[in-house]
Amino acid sequence: MSAAVITEGRAVLGIELGSTRIKACLVGDDPAEVLATGSHEWQNQLVDGVWTYALDAVHEGLQQAYSAVVADVRSRHGVDLTTLAAIGVSAMMHGYLTFDENDELLVPFRTWRNTSTGQAAIELTELFGVTIPLRWSIAHLHQAVLSGEPHVARVRFTTTLAGYVHWRLTGERVLGIGDASGMFPIGAAPIDASGADYDATMLAQYDAATADSALAGPVRGMLPSIFPAGATAGTLTAEGAALLDPTGALQPGAVFCPPEGDAGTGMVATNAVAPGTGNVSAGTSIFAMVVLDRPLERMHPELDIVATPAGHPVAMVHCNNGTSELAAWVGVFRRFAELAGAPVDADEAYRLLLAEALDGAADAGGVLAYNQIAGEPIAHLTEGRPLVVRTPESDLTLANTMRAHVYGVFATLSLGMRALREEPGVTIDRMQAHGGLFRTAGVAQRFLAAALDAPVGVAESAAEGGAWGIAVLASFTASGGGDLAAFLERDVFGGADLNVVTPHPADVAGFASYLGAYASGLEIQRRAVDVLATTAPQGASS
Repeated sequence: MSAAVITEGRAVLGIELGSTRIKACLVGDDPAEVLATGSHEWQNQLVDGVWTYALDAVHEGLQQAYSAVVADVRSRHGVDLTTLAAIGVSAMMHGYLTFDENDELLVPFRTWRNTSTGQAAIELTELFGVTIPLRWSIAHLHQAVLSGEPHVARVRFTTTLAGYVHWRLTGERVLGIGDASGMFPIGAAPIDASGADYDATMLAQYDAATADSALAGPVRGMLPSIFPAGATAGTLTAEGAALLDPTGALQPGAVFCPPEGDAGTGMVATNAVAPGTGNVSAGTSIFAMVVLDRPLERMHPELDIVATPAGHPVAMVHCNNGTSELAAWVGVFRRFAELAGAPVDADEAYRLLLAEALDGAADAGGVLAYNQIAGEPIAHLTEGRPLVVRTPESDLTLANTMRAHVYGVFATLSLGMRALREEPGVTIDRMQAHGGLFRTAGVAQRFLAAALDAPVGVAESAAEGGAWGIAVLASFTASGGGDLAAFLERDVFGGADLNVVTPHPADVAGFASYLGAYASGLEIQRRAVDVLATTAPQGASS
């Protein structure tokens, strides 16, 4: 039956460009059923002090991930993939991709990791009266204006990575509401297919503030159009099909859902799009989102206000540093196992080491692990220096070390969540979690529950992540749209196996003790930045 879905052109493809992997996921008539997957590993480059990806690497990565899906389809189902019903594209949010009137890239892609936008973020936050994080696209554009960069006069279009890929595949310069809300603040009016737009008052404020600059024309004309979840945002062109599949086998014509950011696809992948729901996404960065039923009473520098793919406001706590340092340590132990003559693959190494963490002391025995590879605004760190720190009387064991590393993934997130908990009327009944860290059952989920002091649910699909989430959004478009929350409940998660872990009191107390020491020890990080130079400037943003 799955083979028929594929050969009859009913399959739906989701592609997500993450920080370290480009993943593709194929689903069928039932969007909860994954038919095939593929991926391509890549890494950002630090070029002239700027974290970037070359656009050639974007194109090559798309082709490699799609080719891997085609191969997986042939291996699993014995058929060729030539026609798709729908496609969705998502990617890491924010950053700066800007083009001139001839659609030529003006400066190398500046990703969310860059911290060069501090002055702009402060000015825009004061101008708009809402928090504008360093990583937002408007902060990057305004910093270029403030710095007098020569390319500013030639800017005609700026977009996100998801918006760029969607543009290349369809010819349409559009974004989904969620991704757009990380470029420029979205208007507070009810959002529907005809009314989604950036905040008109703030657009006017920005135009007035930059009237005497080199920036040419109203900023609204430089931003993508906005589409809500369920809308048709273009179709695969012949040029787009050739870009995605240079073999020529893929036929044009598939409809596209609006391109989204990884925050939006994380919400979909965890069924957290209705007011009162929330989720945590753990990857290279880590962020928590709670969908609101009303605006927050005051501005919090720790909280971004973005939107679900359907347009509901979301309070986000975003941390630049997630699982990368933990992954590096797992790599160290894998190398030791190889030298010992007992090599293990990455999944088995995680399983063994995370299981060992369960035997660690509730407070990690006095061992502290700081995962800041890059700067971390929530912790007031301009740069990162990964550290493992302990006092002489601490209990240095493998179990405590691994527990400290997992706690370290969640520590800065927990600091940021304090602001949300202090907001009147905001309750966190349960959080859904997703990301590869949760593939090992019962460990990261349990420690996250302790860090948030709230129940944490993980679904079977948690490890599929955003590529599956955007495939679900593409399926929603193919089905005709409607109420996204109802679609997810009825057609995607109705029979899902959800495992919910409630906080262990001992873990909550232990994590609180760890976090107190961790917060005090952040001064060590700041001193390390002062005395331990890197070989090149770093960058990361809030």
